Amino acid sequence: MKKNNTRGMAYGVGVGPGDPELMTLKACRLIRENDVIAVPGKVPQDAVAYKIAVQAVPELADKELVPIYMPMVRDRALIEKEHRRGAELIKQYLDQGKNVVCLTLGDSTVYCTFSYLQHILEAEGYNVELVNGVPSFCAAAARLNIPLTEWDEPLHVIPAVHRMGEKLDGPGTYVLMKSAGHMRDMKELLHISGREASAVIDCGMDSEQVFRSVDKIPDDAGYFSLIISKEL
Repeated sequence: MKKNNTRGMAYGVGVGPGDPELMTLKACRLIRENDVIAVPGKVPQDAVAYKIAVQAVPELADKELVPIYMPMVRDRALIEKEHRRGAELIKQYLDQGKNVVCLTLGDSTVYCTFSYLQHILEAEGYNVELVNGVPSFCAAAARLNIPLTEWDEPLHVIPAVHRMGEKLDGPGTYVLMKSAGHMRDMKELLHISGREASAVIDCGMDSEQVFRSVDKIPDDAGYFSLIISKEL
């Protein structure tokens, strides 16, 4: 559908994995320059993305904050209903010619919930632009002080919760994202595959934890857990 130049632009802005110093200059500029900021969550000030961004851009606290509820469930009907509702909220501002900066954790192109809103908005002719942030797995690798890939090694980025039971038998490095709630199964899968691994929980945040072997990763690891398994 043809874009409408009289409408505002919706920006999907990655704020990085947790450390506000990893936010890009562009992300900070867009937050400063625009008055309407969409934040994932029912209460914007409680959202992790907001807490990261406001440390880098204190002016964010004085912006008009729009809560966008993004439920982390498997009920597709509920998910689509809330995504549609979120897009409708954003459209109200875009139709007034206002830009909307939509904060999102990590990078705006990697397993990003804003993607669902992007598809709805673009299908209806709205203008959308993605702004990269530091991906969580890159930040975690740096925290572990290891290269993700070298020479001709491939990199496999896997949404673990959606790939239960698959063997990790490919060459190179595996990044297992979305492991929370299934960590015991992920650890068993790593053992079966004969792979060692490290994990970072809450990378870049005050609550950050680092584990350098599979057996030391807690079974009850929280939502922001990421596993990196290098080829032995």
